[in-house]
Amino acid sequence: MVNATKLAAQPRERAGKGAARAARRAGRVPGVIYGEKAAPTLIDIDPKNLMLELNKPGFFTRVFDVEVKGKVERALARDVQFHPVNDRPEHIDFMRVGEHTRIRVGIPVKFVNQDKSPGLKKGGVLNVVRHTIDVYTAVDKIPSQITIDLEGLEIGDSIHINSIKLPDGVKPTIARNFTIAAVAAPSVLKSAEEEAAEAAAKAAATTAEGAPAEGAPGAAPAAGAAPAAAAAKGGAAPAAGAAKGAAPAAAAKPAGKK
Repeated sequence: MVNATKLAAQPRERAGKGAARAARRAGRVPGVIYGEKAAPTLIDIDPKNLMLELNKPGFFTRVFDVEVKGKVERALARDVQFHPVNDRPEHIDFMRVGEHTRIRVGIPVKFVNQDKSPGLKKGGVLNVVRHTIDVYTAVDKIPSQITIDLEGLEIGDSIHINSIKLPDGVKPTIARNFTIAAVAAPSVLKSAEEEAAEAAAKAAATTAEGAPAEGAPGAAPAAGAAPAAAAAKGGAAPAAGAAKGAAPAAAAKPAGKK
């Protein structure tokens, strides 16, 4: 049989909101133990003792032996209500269980050997899909946690429930082979192909910026041709002037004519 955690409680005489408020005013946490086809047992608990257990891991997967006036009720905590402002527990529900009672319970997942995962060493990120796994199990076989070994996992590898060995009698509530976690590449990690493509694009952009514009190779001669053009223009003016001066000669009358 699984080891049970002892928790002392006192009986409450009355049910209802008024009785629960009275227990809180007295500095106690009201609660109830139900199930196993027996009448509910009304209780209240010392808040300090309850907080000590709440702060321990696996509160909802641990079996409690709740002692009420010398009588021990074996139970599982099923619900805790907290104050909306100060987060103090205000009410707790326990469910009675027998040695072979089968229940549905969420088991926390623990990952080990992160330092032995090549994918994580390369900068990969462990993407956890399920922090707890809901299972059906007998009360005396509730595992405290489900341990998952990350040794040897590369970037892109994933862990599914069918690859995990669960204790005998423990069965997942979901039938399909669901994913628990995966080693994913971080958004800042780029492949060699992406880096090469970026380098090529950058080099091409640099070459394009440093290259002369279209027609630029002849730009210097063209700039130097401006004086030649001016000279040609200047040379054309005398020619034009000569032609202009030729006009009077052409208009001269032939010698010997009056």
